[in-house]
Amino acid sequence: MTKESKGLPFLTRRATLAGLAAGGATLAMPGILRAQGETIRIGFPTPLTGPFAAEAKDQVKSAELAVKLVNDKGGIAGRKVELLVRDDKLNAGEAATRTLELIEKDKVHAIVGALSSAVQLAVNEVTRARGVIYVSISQSDTINEIKDFSRFTFHEALNPHMTTAAVAKHTFKPGSKVAYLVADYAYGHEMLRGFKRAQAAIGATSVGEILHPFGAADYSTFMPRLRSMRPDILCICNFGRDQANAIKQAVDFGMNRQSKIVVPVLLHNQRLAIGPEAFEGVIGGANYYWGLEDTIPAAKTFNDAFKAANGGAYPTDYGAYGFTGVSSLLLAIEKAGGTDTDKVIAALEELKYDVAKGPQHYRKCDHQSVQSVLVLESKKKAEMKNEADLFKVLATEPASETILRSCSELGFPA
Repeated sequence: MTKESKGLPFLTRRATLAGLAAGGATLAMPGILRAQGETIRIGFPTPLTGPFAAEAKDQVKSAELAVKLVNDKGGIAGRKVELLVRDDKLNAGEAATRTLELIEKDKVHAIVGALSSAVQLAVNEVTRARGVIYVSISQSDTINEIKDFSRFTFHEALNPHMTTAAVAKHTFKPGSKVAYLVADYAYGHEMLRGFKRAQAAIGATSVGEILHPFGAADYSTFMPRLRSMRPDILCICNFGRDQANAIKQAVDFGMNRQSKIVVPVLLHNQRLAIGPEAFEGVIGGANYYWGLEDTIPAAKTFNDAFKAANGGAYPTDYGAYGFTGVSSLLLAIEKAGGTDTDKVIAALEELKYDVAKGPQHYRKCDHQSVQSVLVLESKKKAEMKNEADLFKVLATEPASETILRSCSELGFPA
């Protein structure tokens, strides 16, 4: 997989740094301590417009809740917290520009956000160059690898290796024939790589893969080819509206009668948009589902606070990343006793937190959040107790480093 993201322009490291130099900005030294009495400012770039807007807006709601809960208790050492939201338009260049503005103009102490593998890497370049902490809340394998690693960056989201390993464990079997429909950009390629790795370990067999452009509206030309492969499992590796459109058209073509439909990430908002009939029986991974409140006290507390702030609505999967990402950062700032960059990094590396879904911590070598992975199945309409009762939790892979690629595999010294 290359860094170029078809359909999602990727800003290379060279282009990013050249742009920074052209702007005449001077690289900030890490560890600068801003005045302790001032507001703690958190920048939050996310795609408020475009095909991922529903998930992005949910992330903003959850991030705002994390800030509100801290401010309601008096802030951190008497300092209030402010969230500065910016629309990155799902574009790497736009995200780099907005992030640079947040750092240079708005003087933020840290960045949280971005909702694309390619876009978050552009944000990562800027924050690494500026020595500013960045908590990424979008799935990516690349951001954990040594070539893109930054000591300032912490990856709160699941990564494709974790997601696909958990989903494949509970859907693939030795001898299963698997076909793939894959969005032709970073997210799709990383999910395909993860599934094929899991497939090889389990003993399943690939019968073919088809790439589709980002933002495709019509999948009808792909369905006859997929059906001719006669797969036991159809893996649809895309995101946002692409997921909803692809699943709906696969069902229209009867693919669900021939094959089990599996996705790496089963999206709450897309299931709501299309309805239970098309999604019936679809299996996928998730970082969060509100139904965890039955067994996890932190989920109950998070759900209740979110519903109180949002007219009774439940938090969503990708929305929850906004809460866990901002909350972990604020806990580390509190532990560090302020916003000194080096002290906050050290606090994040030692942090054990449980704010929404059970225990989490950041692995020291690559700053990946070690956390549980849910495997969900979309319910039939007759099984739903109410409109929010969307999924069954088929399995929970516990928080463990065994589900991650090893530090040495990622390129870090043993």
